[in-house]
Amino acid sequence: MTKPLLQVSDIHVSYGRAEVLHGISLEMQPGSIVTVIGANGAGKSTLLNALMGIVPSKGTILYDGAPVPRSVEERVAAGLCLVPEKRELFSTMSVEDNIELGGFLRNAADRDRTRADVYERFPRLKERRKQLAGTLSGGERQMLALARALMARPRLLLLDEPSLGLAPKIVIDILNIVSELRKTGVSILLVEQNARAALEIADHGYLVELGEVKLSGAASDLASNPALMESYLGTHA
Repeated sequence: MTKPLLQVSDIHVSYGRAEVLHGISLEMQPGSIVTVIGANGAGKSTLLNALMGIVPSKGTILYDGAPVPRSVEERVAAGLCLVPEKRELFSTMSVEDNIELGGFLRNAADRDRTRADVYERFPRLKERRKQLAGTLSGGERQMLALARALMARPRLLLLDEPSLGLAPKIVIDILNIVSELRKTGVSILLVEQNARAALEIADHGYLVELGEVKLSGAASDLASNPALMESYLGTHA
């Protein structure tokens, strides 16, 4: 059996005296898309921040069979990369300068190859590479956030609500791009409120409520779960 790329065991996160995550465990295989779904405030973003080392946590995080590095910078160097919910682009810098910042850990030749790959995947960004990031549409800003992350050549891409604030058609485009990324060998941990869209492209899913995993299983099984359909997908099975 293939060794899991990520194994998370009994993760707890607290903000002051308030515990936000209560012993979350999950795992994912190399080359897979795993989604964490749940309502706003369930703790999904906190989980991603804990995996990146942005917030302190208790528990065990194994990455490729070994304890995850301690610092955020070391985790990025090891192949973990987070695209945050707010995208956190530099609005007053050009598209191409934002993209360049994603490859700061790589040598010049590798950066050149990766940049060419990124522009091939996102031709709209190539067309707008001299444009200020703050003038892009919502969908283009999400593409830029993904492109910047891909410049780091991640093995595991953590995506926090990539569909947030986007029109339905653009959501489909973005999630199709996410699905295509798997073919390049990138594993993806996708946090989404849009449960239906996330489960359509994922291999496995976890439902998180109030900081705990309430359901997990194959994405197709979760999508056909009557209780989940009614509560999170807005329809009856």
